[in-house]
Amino acid sequence: MSEERIERDFMNRDEQERRAFLEQTWCDKCLQENLGMKEPAEYEYKGIVFIEGKCNQCGEIVLTELTDEEF
Repeated sequence: MSEERIERDFMNRDEQERRAFLEQTWCDKCLQENLGMKEPAEYEYKGIVFIEGKCNQCGEIVLTELTDEEF
């Protein structure tokens, strides 16, 4: 299992799936859900897939960890 961040292409996901990941978010700074994210980046780290972006409201990092059912 790799200890390095492996970049993945978020745009390879279908449009409906991308939209769901971009809209269904939680921001730890705003303490609100579904504010959305911009500038998404998908990567794998230690065998776990993440989608990371910036909160549409405050600009802080928003991180989604994908479970096996999600990818």
